[in-house]
Amino acid sequence: MDVRNINEVPAFTTKDGSQIRELLAHRNSCIRKQSLAEARLDINASTAPHYHPETEEIYYILDGQGEMQIGTEKQTVHEGDAIAIPPGEVHQITNTSDVILRFLCCCAPGYEDTDTVIVDTA
Repeated sequence: MDVRNINEVPAFTTKDGSQIRELLAHRNSCIRKQSLAEARLDINASTAPHYHPETEEIYYILDGQGEMQIGTEKQTVHEGDAIAIPPGEVHQITNTSDVILRFLCCCAPGYEDTDTVIVDTA
């Protein structure tokens, strides 16, 4: 049985700049077709605008409030909100609260840096 506790999972920084704790994925469990991670963004921080050619994602906000942008749409998101991010859609989340923004990130197929494309906004 694969059981992981958030307090025992090491953090790493993804290509988009968020701090991730990968709870379940092919790297640490029997899971092969998806991944579940907790992401954290510091106060006033944003992920880099990016997209995933192959991966669809779901963000589920645990703590804090942010501004989610997918394509040209922007919306305020907060605790309890689930956000669908289709493959190929440029997206970015910004922490607009006074606490660390914490959210679950579900990816199918599982998260890989190689499927993350940073978008140059300059």
